[in-house]
Amino acid sequence: MSRSTIHRADADLKHAWLARFQALPPSARHALRAALLDLRADARHRAELQWRRHKGPMACYWRAVGVYAGHLARALR
Repeated sequence: MSRSTIHRADADLKHAWLARFQALPPSARHALRAALLDLRADARHRAELQWRRHKGPMACYWRAVGVYAGHLARALR
């Protein structure tokens, strides 16, 4: 699979999800965004805690959870 094919598939998926998010009522978007921002904050805290405990794989996991939650929250703006 070529790089341009992957970028095109990513763009198509992004537009599909944005359309789904925009179809939600504003109150649902706000509630979902708030929940995702809470998840992001909690995941960042857990990542830091795991890093201090020398649990690198778990720290990476929680860091990724926080990043994905933040990206989804941004899409709901």
